Amino acid sequence: MSIGTKSFGSLIRFAIPLLAALAPALSSCAESATVIPAPALDEPAASSGGSETAVLAGGCFWGVQGVFQHVKGVQQVLSGYAGGTSLTARYETVSSGTTGHAESVKITFDPRQISYGRILQIYFSVAHDPTQLNRQGPDSGTQYRSVIFAVDEHQRKVAQQYVAQLDHAGVFRQAIVTKIDPFNGFYPAEDYHQDFATLHPDHPYIAFNDLPKIENLKRLYPDLYRAAPVLVGTGHAAR
Repeated sequence: MSIGTKSFGSLIRFAIPLLAALAPALSSCAESATVIPAPALDEPAASSGGSETAVLAGGCFWGVQGVFQHVKGVQQVLSGYAGGTSLTARYETVSSGTTGHAESVKITFDPRQISYGRILQIYFSVAHDPTQLNRQGPDSGTQYRSVIFAVDEHQRKVAQQYVAQLDHAGVFRQAIVTKIDPFNGFYPAEDYHQDFATLHPDHPYIAFNDLPKIENLKRLYPDLYRAAPVLVGTGHAAR
């Protein structure tokens, strides 16, 4: 899905005609949304200011970042790496699938506007397919695995109960494979990965795999969708 800095431009030019030729296959890989209930257990609504953080992995971080940048109450979404150490938190190394890292996003949100449980509802229903083991769509490898990195005990409980709730309800055709791991650090990805879906909407990978997710967010969660994404470093919606 992603490419290195030095060969970024040349590979983009090479990839566009190649991916265009593969459009039918890639289009079939675009995740479709699944309507799911809200979590029965969620954190209480916040009455005062402050931010909370969620760290999630569900395939290529381009698309997951792109989805959550369009969610009301989200203040920032960083693409990056979680699950491994700082020594291996580089794209070329993570791409080997041997580092323990997963391509992840760090979501900073206002709990007065959106809860952690609602973040997870979007994650499971729109941002990725939680039944795919060590892959998402056209991407495969442990770096694309589905995992929630719980930053505290309450997040762990909410996530565990939600997975059990969804499996019990049978909303997916297959069992959820999402892991719930303790948070042990997040390392931002290289600058060229940030805001990729917004900056490159015509890139075939984004058009076939990620823009449909954003449209699904708008369709399923109109009360949470905002048209202008919050971009990295801006702290406000893009104009």
